[in-house]
Formats: sequence, structure tokens, C-alpha cells
Amino acid sequence: MYNRIFTAAICIAAFVMTGLVPANAQMDKMNMGNKEIFKTTSANELRTNLRTLWEDHAMYTRNVILNIIDYLPGTNEGVARLLRNQDDIGDAIKPLYGDAAGNKLSQLLREHITIAADLLKAARLNNQADFANANTKWFKNADEIASFLSSANPQNWKSEDMRKMMHDHLSLTTQQAVARIKKDYKADIEAYDNTRAELMEMSDMLATGIIRQFPDKFMK
Repeated sequence: MYNRIFTAAICIAAFVMTGLVPANAQMDKMNMGNKEIFKTTSANELRTNLRTLWEDHAMYTRNVILNIIDYLPGTNEGVARLLRNQDDIGDAIKPLYGDAAGNKLSQLLREHITIAADLLKAARLNNQADFANANTKWFKNADEIASFLSSANPQNWKSEDMRKMMHDHLSLTTQQAVARIKKDYKADIEAYDNTRAELMEMSDMLATGIIRQFPDKFMK
């Protein structure tokens, strides 16, 4: 577990540090050996570990959706597991980038999870006012995450791309909950598959941006 968290810390490094645009020498090296860099063992490990991280996010979010919508036992434990993951990621980057950066990342990710839980509870009860309020907060948080990512790697993670990526994730997750509430289990499964696929695309987008921003870290 700690190996994976540490690898995640390296991956998330680009997320939390602003002003780390590669020097011209790095860019030249990347352009000359772009194909080789993307085929290296370290680059493949980055992609694999990021995919594992986001697949866990999809899986544990799915678990919480089922818990809340179907009134299953273990809801508190499911939410706690998601939140613990956010804290683990934040704690893992503190030795590299300081407590402030780690705490900020954990804060944004924890808000993403806690707001989602409120949204699901409101949807389950058909409380439209609470749902609308939570949904507004959820998308505001998504925009904050998008801005955070874009500021860390502006050349490779354009603001509009990060925003669309996050909005797509929220919309697909909502589709899962709505289908589950309607007991349309076929649509529920399809929505989960689409959510997972989008998260894998997002993971690869982030990995590609990291490799392009820090080519010297992925030469071997």
C-alpha cells in the first residue's frame, strides 16, 4: 500500500506545484526523444499506478452509491474508506512538497467526496432543494480541482480540458445514482462502465501531462 501511495505522490507532484514549467533544455530533450520517453519502464509504471488510483476511486464510489441508494449497511465505512484515500494521497506528498500543499489537495478531494455523499442522500429522498444545493457545490468544487490542476501544468493540462474532464466525471457519476434510484439496473451498469472508462481516459491524460512536463524523470 505504501509503495502505491508513494508512487501516487510522485504522480500527484505535478498537480500541487505551480510554476514548474519545464526548462527549454528539458523541452528539447523531450521533443527529441518523445517516443522513447513514453515507452520507458518508469513512464509505464506511472500510467499503471495512476490507473490503479483512479480505478479505486471508481470502485469505492460505486460502493458508496450502492450503500446510500439501497440503504445497505456499511455506508459510513464506505465513505470513510474513500476519505481515507484522499488523506493518504495528501499525506504522501507532504514530505516532498510541504504540509500546505498536501493539506490543500486533501481538502479539495475530501470536499469532492463529502459533497457527493450529500448529493446521493438528497437524490435518494427526492429532496430537490437539497439536491440542487449540493449539485451546485459539487460543480464548484470540480472547477476548483480543475483550476488547481491547470495551474500546476498549464502547458499540458489546459483549463478548459480539465474543467470538461471533471464535469464529465460528475455527470457520469450522477447517471449511476439516477439509474439506481429508478431501479434501471441495466442503465446503472452501463453508467458505471462509462464512468470507469472516463476515469481511465482522465488518468492517461494526467499521466501524459506529467511525462511531458518532467521528461527527465521518465528516461529509464
